[in-house]
Amino acid sequence: MNRVLALCLALALLVFAAGCATTVAPPPSEHERHSQETLVATARSQIGARYRFGGCDPRSGFDCSGLVQWCYQQHGKKLPRRTEDLFHVGLPVSKTALIPGDLVFFNISRWRKVLHVGIYSGQGKFIHSPSTGERVREEHLAEPYWIRTYYGAKRILLAN
Repeated sequence: MNRVLALCLALALLVFAAGCATTVAPPPSEHERHSQETLVATARSQIGARYRFGGCDPRSGFDCSGLVQWCYQQHGKKLPRRTEDLFHVGLPVSKTALIPGDLVFFNISRWRKVLHVGIYSGQGKFIHSPSTGERVREEHLAEPYWIRTYYGAKRILLAN
């Protein structure tokens, strides 16, 4: 019985320690900041591009993750295609520590986890490809819909 109790305690300690070891993105260097701002300029160049489900190309249109993947690819960074996979890349960033180029995620379904992603562009705004019939645009994170659905943010640095 003592052996079972010891095993349970060890397992509980391991789970507790893993929870305490959350990594948070460090502040970027000046060079990294410049690279991220250049990435935002690339995203801004696509404002007005049409939405297309599964799209990842300026000629035919973008969905949300296609826009992110394409922008980062223009700067030599290969990222996963699916939004759910993108959420598992990079380091977590608090909403108060966002810098241009960070990815912002939203859970846009009330019944199950369905993520939407955009690129933080600074001054409380982000660039994204919203949905069918829409076009790539820049919006404020402070809009009620985005406040309600905000899920988290990740930092994926371009500079080496």
